[in-house]
Amino acid sequence: MLLNDRKLKILQAIVTDYIQTAEPIGSRTIAKKYGLGISSATIRNEMSDLEDMGLISQPHTSSGRVPSEKGYRFYVERMMTRRALTPDEALFLQRMIIDNINQTEYMMQETAKALSGLTNYPSIVSEPHLKKTKIKHVQLVPLDEKSLLLVLVTDNKTVKNQVVNLDDAPDYDILTRLTGLLNRHLSGKSIREINRPLIDKMLSEFGRQAHVLMPLLGIIADMIQAEDDVRVFTSGAKNILAFPEFSDIRKAEAIFHALEDRESLFAILGAPSEEAQPEGIQIVIGEENNLDLLKACSLIKANYTIDNQSTGCIALIGPMRMDYSQAVSVLSGILQNLQHVITALGRGAL
Repeated sequence: MLLNDRKLKILQAIVTDYIQTAEPIGSRTIAKKYGLGISSATIRNEMSDLEDMGLISQPHTSSGRVPSEKGYRFYVERMMTRRALTPDEALFLQRMIIDNINQTEYMMQETAKALSGLTNYPSIVSEPHLKKTKIKHVQLVPLDEKSLLLVLVTDNKTVKNQVVNLDDAPDYDILTRLTGLLNRHLSGKSIREINRPLIDKMLSEFGRQAHVLMPLLGIIADMIQAEDDVRVFTSGAKNILAFPEFSDIRKAEAIFHALEDRESLFAILGAPSEEAQPEGIQIVIGEENNLDLLKACSLIKANYTIDNQSTGCIALIGPMRMDYSQAVSVLSGILQNLQHVITALGRGAL
C-alpha cells in the first residue's frame, strides 16, 4: 500500500495522538497541534482517503478519526521508530539482571515486574527450560500387602516419592529384582526416551509381575513431567484498569482471567512465529490474536534462546493503542540483558 508523504504524516498524527489520549482526533486539531503546513480542509480530504483505505475509522458521525487495526499494523510495519532507552532505564534493567544472576526463578519474577513497571502494561515471563529431566535412580520399597513406595531420584538431585496401591504388592525379594530392572532400563533417560519398544522389552523381563510395570511407569512419568513443567510469572495485571478501553469491568475481568489461567498463559505465549520481526519481537494486534480474550488487545512478545533454540518467552499485553515504540524498546532492552545470562546458565558458565 503506497501513501504519499501527506497521508503518512496525517496517519502518524492520528496514531500518535490516539495512543496518548484515547480520544478521536479531528482535522482542526491535527492542523493546530501537529503543524503539518496544510489546511484542515485538505486534512479532511486526506483523512477521507485514509478511511477508504481502511487505515482509520470514525467511531461516530460527528467525531474525529481513530486508527483501525489495519492502521496500527501499517504503523508498526512501516512507520514506527524505536525509542532509545533512557540511561536510567538501561541501568535499571542491567542491575536487575545482575543482582539476580544466580537466582533464576527470582530473576524471572523481577523481569516480569520490570517490564510492567517500565511500560505500565501487564507482563508475562516464562522461565528458561534449560534441559529435560532425566532419571538417575528408582527404588521400590515394600509397605504392606497392597502397597509399595516408589522413590525417584532425578539428575538434578530432586528426590520424589509416592505410595503405589496394588491389588497384590510383590514381596521384598521381587521388588529388589524389579528395582534392578527399572534402573537398568531407565537410568539416564528422559520421559521422551521411554518408548514403546523399551516398554515391551521391560514387560517381557518383568514376567509374572508385568502388571506392576504400567502403574509404575505412569507415576514416574507424572513425577518427571512435574519437574519439566515450565513456570510462568506475571506482573501488573491491575495496570489494565488504567486504560479507558477496559473501564467495562467485564473486559478487564477477561484479561485478569487470562493472566491467572495456566493454559491461557501458555496459549498467549505460544510457539515462535514465522512472522516475528528479525530481532525476534512479534506484535499481534486485535483480531490477529488466537484467543478470544485478547481480541480487544495487542500483544508484544519475544522468545529468548540458547544456540538458536527457543528457551522461554516474555510478553506484554495492552490495548490496541498501546505505545508500541516504547514497549518494543523496553522488551528489546530486557532481551539484550537476559539473553547473555540465560545463555551462560545453559552452558553451565554460572
